[in-house]
Amino acid sequence: MRSVPRTPLFPDRARPLVFAHRGCSSLAPENTMAAFRKARELGAPGLELDVHACASGELVVAHDDTFIRTAPPENAGRGRAIAELTLAEIRRIDVGLVFDPVFSGERPPLLEEVAEEFCPGMYIDIELKSRKVRNDPLPALAAAKIRAFGDGSQRAIAVSSFNPFCLAAFRQLCPHIPAAVIWSADPDVPLVLRRGLGRRIANCDYVKPVHTQISPRSYPRMTLREGRPMVSWVIDDPPLARAMLELGCQGIITNRPQDLGILMGSLIAEEPARG
Repeated sequence: MRSVPRTPLFPDRARPLVFAHRGCSSLAPENTMAAFRKARELGAPGLELDVHACASGELVVAHDDTFIRTAPPENAGRGRAIAELTLAEIRRIDVGLVFDPVFSGERPPLLEEVAEEFCPGMYIDIELKSRKVRNDPLPALAAAKIRAFGDGSQRAIAVSSFNPFCLAAFRQLCPHIPAAVIWSADPDVPLVLRRGLGRRIANCDYVKPVHTQISPRSYPRMTLREGRPMVSWVIDDPPLARAMLELGCQGIITNRPQDLGILMGSLIAEEPARG
């Protein structure tokens, strides 16, 4: 039996949930409007994206702390962290050219720009990118921005983070938005959080372990006993996707919705969500 009420994860959406990882990041530059539009064009029902708070307080869609990896060296904000850049500076950064010159001119979007165009038609998992344990402005900024969305768009939003302290602060402000702790054995993840302990710190509603840490024992322990649905990442191989769903995952995150479309369509069931 569940001892703590959970906010359901998109209970009215068909299963399995399918999130295009940073948009369709295999065919377009990650975390750009081009990648999100490509995912929609391919029929992906959901998006996964990352947000940072910039120096002027806006929520910028980007994965890394800087633009060093995704922009040309001469146009990467001089290597400064997103938290140190104003929106005006970020709007001058080209995050399309490195991926392919055809995408030259793509700029990092704001969270509200993505939500305005894609919600509530598509659902979105927003990953909060933060390394802070205290005095973190990101949870309050994200909560205020999401609360400003219309009711329909809010019902199409979930929030996740590797940082359970950031997530716990967000949940205090927006308990009606489903929230997940993410984890993996990556060296960047603190050792104590590599097996999912953060789910207890944040008292989250669902969980997002990397697929290599999902086992036949994980599903009953976390989903049935704790009442936390699972979404696995990052899965680009159809047989692996099927295996994760057969283990009990309610959804997957993929770079390649173009390869998983037929498989996902064959597995979608019009039935209420479990957990």
